[in-house]
Amino acid sequence: MKLKYAGSKELYKKVWVVSLPIIFQNIIDAAVNSADVLMLNYVGQDAISAVSLANSLVGILFMFLYGIGTGIAMLAAQYYGKGDLKTIEKVEGIGLKFALSVAIAGAAACVAVPRLLMRIYTPESKLIDIGAEYLVFIAPGLIFWAISAVYMSILRCIGKVSVATVLEAIALICNVALNAVFIFGLFGAPKLGVVGVAIATTLSRLIQLIGCIVVSASKPGVALTFKTMFQRHKLLEKDFITMAMPAIGNDLAWSVAFSAYSAIIGHLDSGDAAAAYSIVNVVRNLGCIMCYGIGSASGIIVGQILGEGSTEDGIKAGHICLRLAIITGIIGGLVVLAIMPIVLKIESASFTPEALDYLKFMMLINTYYITGTSVNTCLIAGVFRAGGDSKFGFKCDVIDMWAYAVPLGFLAAFVFKLPVKVVYFLLCTDEFVKWPWVFKHFYSHKWAQNITRDNIDNEQIQEQSN
Repeated sequence: MKLKYAGSKELYKKVWVVSLPIIFQNIIDAAVNSADVLMLNYVGQDAISAVSLANSLVGILFMFLYGIGTGIAMLAAQYYGKGDLKTIEKVEGIGLKFALSVAIAGAAACVAVPRLLMRIYTPESKLIDIGAEYLVFIAPGLIFWAISAVYMSILRCIGKVSVATVLEAIALICNVALNAVFIFGLFGAPKLGVVGVAIATTLSRLIQLIGCIVVSASKPGVALTFKTMFQRHKLLEKDFITMAMPAIGNDLAWSVAFSAYSAIIGHLDSGDAAAAYSIVNVVRNLGCIMCYGIGSASGIIVGQILGEGSTEDGIKAGHICLRLAIITGIIGGLVVLAIMPIVLKIESASFTPEALDYLKFMMLINTYYITGTSVNTCLIAGVFRAGGDSKFGFKCDVIDMWAYAVPLGFLAAFVFKLPVKVVYFLLCTDEFVKWPWVFKHFYSHKWAQNITRDNIDNEQIQEQSN
């Protein structure tokens, strides 16, 4: 179980071994999203805009689940480095308890008040109608997704990164295939448009959950079990809340802020800006494929090394991950630049000239913006959390997004009524404003801590007896 390394070469190798399956998963994810957009072009610009705005709401739930997943990873990766699989199963139960609570509440809101939710993002009645239908049919998939997300986070932390990637790949491939069936009416199926996209997503998440159950039955080390949800693990719950809740708050603050960006853009220029924004988010995610892989891998690897008690190697691994994040961020920007002519040509068939002009400008901004995202994802969501330090990221992003970026975007759009391009440029300064504090915290190495407990069962018994 020990992960000792003689030098940087072994650490680089370990980072890439963990990163590559995640990068492969991200490639499939980006390909599916791109295919979805291409197929929605068949339905029309309004469909693209409505689904993008509705997914801003779903994105909040995703980031909440992502925060729970990284909270699980903070504990599970270190306990795996320590060799304690029994405790990891208890961590899984705590994660399922939180994830299902959030997913059920989100699904209920999507079914009960979908139009009210859509009004947050746009005043356009046509977009509200389309987006509301989408939210109703995607609601069950949110619950399936929550369970799978927790289990796949555990799989990655116990060295089953490839298994988790295959499960996600199966879901994504099923998603795009079912989208084609329901959008184009293949094999005698009805043409359902946006509703078909939602149904396809829900069915693909159900297939993914079934895959998780099958993998669990093969006993990969930690089983997918619900029994630990109903058990009390007071010390672990305390650790989870202390370390995971700031991570959840961090991701929630970040995702709600991005959702606010969508709302700001969505209220500008009669849908042209919203349509461009929906496409540029797909392109941006394509450019961030390697960045997110390095960010996820950094949390797992640094956490495992710190969990085995090797602080020096953990710090060394953190520095290697930072270097790779900078490199992959630059590569991501070049990817956006390279595919820009292709995207503009494809979208010229359904976009207005003004929407195309917005799209071109937004993609140019992302040629450098991705580097900021890459570095901050690696350090805040990866390296810092690996050592249990989630409070710094929470404070940093709350101040950056809610005291700076969102108010700035709101003032620029609705008070000073600046052009759409200027508003988007100002919103995209958020990643760089926090760099001085992020780098200062990284080089202090205060984040490099072993957060595991010894003899946790005995501690639990002793605390209960007291």
